[in-house]
Amino acid sequence: MSAEGALLFARYAYPPNELGYCGPADAAALLRREATADIELRARQFEGAWCYLEYLAETAGIPDPLDARVVEAYWIGNELLDLVDPAGLVERMTDRFRGQLGGTWREAAQRALAHHSFQVFEVYPWAPMLRTGGNPTALSVLDQCRIRTGVVLRADRHLATVRCRPLSWNGTELVTGDWQEETARHSAGGRTLIDGLSPGDRVALHWDWVCDVITDEQARRIEDIEERQRTGPILRDPVR
Repeated sequence: MSAEGALLFARYAYPPNELGYCGPADAAALLRREATADIELRARQFEGAWCYLEYLAETAGIPDPLDARVVEAYWIGNELLDLVDPAGLVERMTDRFRGQLGGTWREAAQRALAHHSFQVFEVYPWAPMLRTGGNPTALSVLDQCRIRTGVVLRADRHLATVRCRPLSWNGTELVTGDWQEETARHSAGGRTLIDGLSPGDRVALHWDWVCDVITDEQARRIEDIEERQRTGPILRDPVR
């Protein structure tokens, strides 16, 4: 098991786990840097993310689903995504997500992607709800649940003010809105997985949490993959 990959997983998985959306109880355990073996056991209980990590690892011939390259592919994106057969992924998901309601992933055998944005925009039922009148709740969940990028303006030991572009619904499609400032945490209960933040840092966010400091190239990958996802057939198809 890769300790580096386990910590990378924890950085992105902590916020939805803390909110009770996925993963086992005691989300704070994901913030214990020294307990990577425990993080691995917990990662296996994230039914959604683990399905993708397993499939990415199998496709790439990597024995460890928490290999840092595999984890990066799912949350951020890298060359491993190109190795995945969309139809094969949907077949795997059909078995794993048999009770999952809503979404458009069952019809995505030509476009499925082993990336968190696919889970957000096609597996979860929120995106189709926008077609019926904008649905502010759906828009808010999509905006917060996706991995989004931002730039740190100022930060202290616990909070950061970050400049981001939220999602907006223009009546026919999801677009990125105007730049705005938001406050996000990078520490909880005195624990953090980031070694400090500085103004100008490019960061990835998930819900109200700063996951990591990322490179410009990683930010472009996140943004490009999301644009492909949110401008795809999911919002152009007739309501099912």
